[in-house]
Amino acid sequence: MTIEQREKLIKASIDVRKNAYAPFSHFSVGAAVLTKKGNIYSGCNFESIAFGAGVCAERVAIGNAISNGEREITALCVSGKNSDITPCGICRQVLSEFGNIEILCSNEDGSSVNVYDMKSLLPFAFDTI
Repeated sequence: MTIEQREKLIKASIDVRKNAYAPFSHFSVGAAVLTKKGNIYSGCNFESIAFGAGVCAERVAIGNAISNGEREITALCVSGKNSDITPCGICRQVLSEFGNIEILCSNEDGSSVNVYDMKSLLPFAFDTI
């Protein structure tokens, strides 16, 4: 990932976070994925009073990429109030299906970003083997 791609990915994640629908938890999250083709797709979390019906920002961003015909994701940025945010367990499993991608975790203004690789976040992912 180039420095320019990294900056755009972080910005896309921060920008879409403003659209989150989190009336119950007040935990707004934005996410953006970078594809092998260099495209960026974003998504935010949304909640429902039927708690299990909500969807995490990471999976919304992945769904947007897939809906646009993308199948190769190289990086994801997730943003929250603080940079100690990381993808949840379900999102980690979904992300692992795209390989050992780079995961950026940003605070709300991009001034603090933690970087991980997928295997460090989910070392024992389910596999199709």
